[in-house]
Amino acid sequence: MLINYEKVTAHLNKIRNGEIKEGLTLGFPELDEFLRFKPKNFNVILGHANTGKTTIVLFLMLAYSLKHKIKWLVFSSENEAYSIIRKLIEFLEEKTIEDISVEQFDKHNKFINEHFKIIDSTKMYTYRELLELCTSIKEAWHYDGLLIDPYNSLIKDTKLITSVGGHEYDYQATTELRIFAKKHSVSVWLTTHANTAALRWTHRVDHPYAGYPMPPNAADVEGGGKFVNRADDFLVVHRYIQHPSEFMYSLLHVRKVKEVESGGRPTSIDEPVRLKALRNNVGFSVDGVSVIKRIIDSERQPF
Repeated sequence: MLINYEKVTAHLNKIRNGEIKEGLTLGFPELDEFLRFKPKNFNVILGHANTGKTTIVLFLMLAYSLKHKIKWLVFSSENEAYSIIRKLIEFLEEKTIEDISVEQFDKHNKFINEHFKIIDSTKMYTYRELLELCTSIKEAWHYDGLLIDPYNSLIKDTKLITSVGGHEYDYQATTELRIFAKKHSVSVWLTTHANTAALRWTHRVDHPYAGYPMPPNAADVEGGGKFVNRADDFLVVHRYIQHPSEFMYSLLHVRKVKEVESGGRPTSIDEPVRLKALRNNVGFSVDGVSVIKRIIDSERQPF
């Protein structure tokens, strides 16, 4: 099948005339300059194990839900459903669940249920089985974003991988995830782990974080560079978890933004977006301002 050349030309003219619709923002220039929510985007998020990738991703998802009423479908095989919902509720109230009143708990729980649906992770899926399920759910419940957390939790289709090999298998998987995003107008967020070799790379002696593990590079994804090649946007989440004062900062490195015309751009190598964890890990602030609280205040949400 050939492309529709008229549609391509129309899109090029929109770029020329500055008419491309920009991705959704959160009202924080420190974030919005680099990161946008874009329908049809295939986003890959990389990080070392136990550095808070999922926490940051869930936080950003919630922020977009509050600001723009974005609805999410979540498959997270490494986290129990109650743990995900608990974290989202705590983010909304900026208190631990034990300190939230019954009234506020019920209100937040209702909001989460309206904007997040979680796939039962007790069943294992290949990437094609999961996409089939996501397609059927889309027909019954409209959602704008899909989180798959993480990629390596999906079981391999033994017949397919035997036929094409491991490298081609991952390439096909990322290609089909990207096609799913475009076809269904869904922003797909795929988390990935860094390979174990990446943990052995530490900052050199003249670096402010000398001796601490470096943020992983695109080539450090388990499975190789095909993930960044297929991604529209590629992000790295890093945290210096053993540093005496920096451990509370989650660092968001934006390594690739394919369509800069719709907003966002890569961060400088050593200048990531810094999100500081609130006390008891119930949220994040940027430059001393609570992200969720500002969004709630700006949108006059009844929280």
